[in-house]
Amino acid sequence: MTAPVPDFDALDLRHAAGDGPVAFGGVLGPRQLLAAYRRGLFPLPAADEYAGAYNEALHGEAVEAGEVAVLPGAADPYALAWWSPDPRPVLRPGAVRLPRRLARRLRGAHGSATPWWSTADQAFGAVLAACAEGRQPAWLTEELRAALVELNGLGAAHSVEVWEGGELIGGAFGVAAGPVLSLDSMFHRRPDAARVAVADLGARFAAAGGRLLDAQWDGPYVRSLGAVPMERTRYLAELAGPPAGGTLPDGRLPVARLV
Repeated sequence: MTAPVPDFDALDLRHAAGDGPVAFGGVLGPRQLLAAYRRGLFPLPAADEYAGAYNEALHGEAVEAGEVAVLPGAADPYALAWWSPDPRPVLRPGAVRLPRRLARRLRGAHGSATPWWSTADQAFGAVLAACAEGRQPAWLTEELRAALVELNGLGAAHSVEVWEGGELIGGAFGVAAGPVLSLDSMFHRRPDAARVAVADLGARFAAAGGRLLDAQWDGPYVRSLGAVPMERTRYLAELAGPPAGGTLPDGRLPVARLV
């Protein structure tokens, strides 16, 4: 039997915490995952039973008080948290900031430097694996990765791959929900390759008619990319706007075009 999609619309995000989980539980299938992103939530699975027990110790009182919802479908609801931060760091797709030194490198000003190029959705699984490698907390669980791979096959999750010759040196991935692409993670094997991946994904999403990149978690790095905080009520209004109408370009492109 197919697991039901939780009623994310029933969650009152107007009064939900902006710096903690808004719900626990539910199922991490592709349908459930996409429904959550469309409602302005994203998952943070516990890496193991100890992480789930920590969630219960930290947020159990809020759950018992009705301040944090529990969604049906999970044997241990504390193994899966759903977040909707307030404010939300966002970027306009074509306005990801690239520093001057990186722009010079991309233009080939370093002479012998091998040109970088990019693709989209050509190595989604490899990008997921690289983003999961060595990360703590280990939120990119096998279950979540399997759901994301299915969403990629359905055209709802996307990756950008940055290449140097034939070597994958950076990447980023996220889930598209209407006019918004929610950036889940990125990685680099060369300095600034993750930044290039975000800029490239933004450019491709803009070409498909997308209007907003959601960086999810605020911090110095996403601010350096050009992210600005947006109140959750406004973010949800943007999310409810007309969807991107085009198809994400997936072909091989030179990243020098970004500068």
